[in-house]
Amino acid sequence: MMSRKALVLYSGGLDSMLAAETLRRCGVEVIAVTFVTPFFGSGIAEEAARIMGLKLEVSDITREHLEILKNPRFGYGKNLNPCIDCHALMVRTALNRMEELGADFLATGEVLGERPKSQNKQALELVARFSGAGDLLLRPLSARLLPETRPEREGWVDRDRLLDIQGRSRKRQMELAEEWGIDEYQSPAGGCLLTDPGFSRRLGEMMEKVPDFDGEDAQLIKVGRLAWAGQTLIVLGRRHDENERLIKLALMTDLLLKERERPGPTALLRTYPHGASPGEESIKEAARLLGTYGKGKAPLRTDEVVEIERGTGVERPESAGE
Repeated sequence: MMSRKALVLYSGGLDSMLAAETLRRCGVEVIAVTFVTPFFGSGIAEEAARIMGLKLEVSDITREHLEILKNPRFGYGKNLNPCIDCHALMVRTALNRMEELGADFLATGEVLGERPKSQNKQALELVARFSGAGDLLLRPLSARLLPETRPEREGWVDRDRLLDIQGRSRKRQMELAEEWGIDEYQSPAGGCLLTDPGFSRRLGEMMEKVPDFDGEDAQLIKVGRLAWAGQTLIVLGRRHDENERLIKLALMTDLLLKERERPGPTALLRTYPHGASPGEESIKEAARLLGTYGKGKAPLRTDEVVEIERGTGVERPESAGE
């Protein structure tokens, strides 16, 4: 029989590693695909693909993901995580790349019942239907508990060699990993910032104040200490690496400030709508915060802070407020 090729959605966690290995043991060629947004990256998947010897495709879905984040058809999880919509988007994106990559079907590492909201039977069906993948989407780890898919009906994959894992326990997966010699994998943990309560609070405030926020805004609120002065977002670095990160993230329309006389936090001011300039009150608030969280632990005046050249860390000769 001609060997078939599967495009496997690959987070780099143990479930996706086992899904890929299950298919390989069924004689299927595997290509892995992972996705990037401001809320999750590709680092774990890249390392896991290296360990497994898999070819990995990386796809940036930031624009499409922000659209569903702002208005998820199936709502949010416990925090601002639109998991069903997100999974459907990933599957749809992979589906659109199947022909390009020469794949015959799609697969994921989803386990029935492992996540009560996004991996129950109804949610799995919704993802298959609304992604457009339908029965081309196979879940190898729980396949024998789910309706037969086209890869199984057509004989591309032997259903009897697929698995029947369900529930939240990881015991079965860990046993399989040991049996199959997979001894390097990430501990189970949420890799998506949208499941984090603290970050979700930051994001919720951004969504309320700036409904049309973009990927650059989402990257910014991952850094440092945040404050709002009207429609101006003020971000203060808490450590040297965060100060450096803010300088790199600054847009040409942002304002970067620091205390004139001694080292301390860097403050980035971004005013909305995009491109607007921060007002005097926003600069006063940033100066106050720079002093409060700086070494002096006392609010500063605007003539006690200086603007920083974007991307270089070099002070400009003129200072804010002069």
